[in-house]
Amino acid sequence: MKLNLLGVGTNAKTTKGDGSEYLTAILYLAPADTVDGINLCPMAVLAGCKAGCLYSAGRGAMNSVQVARQRKTILWRDNRGEFIAQLHDDLIRFRKYCLKKGIKPVVRLNGTSDIHWERHIDMAGEYPEIQFYDYTKDVKRARKVLPSNYHLTLSYSEASQRYSDMVLDTMDDTNNMAVVFRSKDAIPKTYKGFTVVDGDKDDLRFLDPKGVVVALYAKGKAKQDTSGFVIG
Repeated sequence: MKLNLLGVGTNAKTTKGDGSEYLTAILYLAPADTVDGINLCPMAVLAGCKAGCLYSAGRGAMNSVQVARQRKTILWRDNRGEFIAQLHDDLIRFRKYCLKKGIKPVVRLNGTSDIHWERHIDMAGEYPEIQFYDYTKDVKRARKVLPSNYHLTLSYSEASQRYSDMVLDTMDDTNNMAVVFRSKDAIPKTYKGFTVVDGDKDDLRFLDPKGVVVALYAKGKAKQDTSGFVIG
């Protein structure tokens, strides 16, 4: 399915959850300091994830893919109204396609960014049939009342004591925390006192139980990360 900004079936992990029940569309933009004059990941330095960003993983390592993501980011920077219009068109078409197929439309808008989408789109009001979800390093977002169909998972890092403390202070039986481990073999059964669940079997984070650590393992440049973003 070809859309303006969203990609469907372009991510190896999201496709693990696609099938007869769910179909996922994802928006990839250029992350921190990749495009002049804009930073779509304001917590990247404090959280230490800039060097190991998943921007370089999988198809993201291809120059043509990065150019396409940068082009979308420039549109966001220079013509926000047109970007939002194209996004609404994508969401409407994707919703129509999924409902016709009898499957649940799922949308992740921050594939490689950390935008407050709840400020730009009336998710529950305009798109109640769509399940939105994202990962975030902005702890303040996890503490907010979000649209009923928008699920956020906090992203943990030990790159700075300040950041890791903020995340752990926010963790409770209503929030989840994604942790990137060095390898599959390094993933424990519990972490920081929380039960660990497999976050790589699919990307349907809104189905996870509450109050757990979502275990991921390093990919792309993250495999060599020593900042504290990758654990183990």
